Amino acid sequence: MISKSALEFLDDLRENNNRDWFIGQKKRYEAYKAEYHDLVSAFLEKMKQGDPSLERLEVKNCTFRVNRDIRFTKDKSPYKTHMGVWMNTNPGSNGPGYYVHLERGASFLAGGLYNPEADDLKKVRREIAFFHEDLEEIVQKTDFVKVFGTLDQDNSLKTAPKDFDKDHPAIHFLKLKAFTATAKLSDKEITSKDFVEKASQKLLLLKPLNQFINRALGADE
Repeated sequence: MISKSALEFLDDLRENNNRDWFIGQKKRYEAYKAEYHDLVSAFLEKMKQGDPSLERLEVKNCTFRVNRDIRFTKDKSPYKTHMGVWMNTNPGSNGPGYYVHLERGASFLAGGLYNPEADDLKKVRREIAFFHEDLEEIVQKTDFVKVFGTLDQDNSLKTAPKDFDKDHPAIHFLKLKAFTATAKLSDKEITSKDFVEKASQKLLLLKPLNQFINRALGADE
């Protein structure tokens, strides 16, 4: 669970997103950071039981710095105002994994492969082209549909990608530029005592999707 005090810190940071305010909140930030790391540790303990590919991960591999990278954005706010947990099934690469985003009124669970490099994107599309029945079976499972619906469709090409038939039976998947699934979380859910356990159960529904993607990424040219 995320505590009321942690959410209040993030709320206040959103309203006072500047260095002077942040420096004056050192004790609150240190308490928030300790809770953040404890939450990541709890997720890793649960998730490793269901997905051995996460076994090498430590807390430090799954957290984000509070400082934002503002070099290439118009928004120069220096600090992140959410808590994020990223558990990569293929550490050291842009592999698929599991993500937890905690922010009052905007929390969600997600997983899969986000923003792949061109070569990786082509590998996944090739896997889908030849073995789309496997992907269809994964995303049509009752529990997957109940929690995640289907793969996220908002990052998709308008036409068929190069070298792929526009009439392919899985063209709706081949058009995707990322292969992710998302489930919203309520404030009540993220502050409940059994949050980590229930969220982990939902995240592990994405394990077959991540395995399909890793299979594609490991395929020979």
